[in-house]
Amino acid sequence: MKIGYIRVSTEAQNTARQEVLMEQLGVEKLFIDKSSGKNTERKQLNELMEFIRDGDTVIVESISRFARNTRDLLNLVDKLTQKKVHFISQKENIDTTTPTGQFMLTIFAAVATLERESILQRQAEGIAIAKEQGKYTGRKKIENPEFLQIYQRWQNKEITAKKAMRILSMKPNTFYRRAKELSAK
Repeated sequence: MKIGYIRVSTEAQNTARQEVLMEQLGVEKLFIDKSSGKNTERKQLNELMEFIRDGDTVIVESISRFARNTRDLLNLVDKLTQKKVHFISQKENIDTTTPTGQFMLTIFAAVATLERESILQRQAEGIAIAKEQGKYTGRKKIENPEFLQIYQRWQNKEITAKKAMRILSMKPNTFYRRAKELSAK
């Protein structure tokens, strides 16, 4: 069975281009993730890995859609190989059923890692320069007008922290950081 895997980094990004390619390649089943590729903890990727069977072929548009670093890519492909599943990356023309494809996979995995590390390095350098020039003050806080009221209910033990976070639609690290800032005042 031909199985396609599609990934975009955010909910706002469009998968249509990748979906059209998968249709052209005769893919029978699709798994689509809308999340960062920086790790392999992705819902649809995990479902794909559970779904695949001996003789299947997993097709991706490009290596970067499947994994962002060499270790993850090679681990994923190794799991596919253990299950006797083939891997094809259309953009790089890699097919793991051939020795050349296996060699090229390793090369492209290293290039993908280099690209990601370069992006992160340039980003850090840009932020450092902006800070020196006083143009970067960090991510802007998202103010929630209900925070003080909900925080006080939590402090008074009327609600749990978990419920407070749910009401405010906040992640734990954000909630506790804001709570710490308030208690320090």
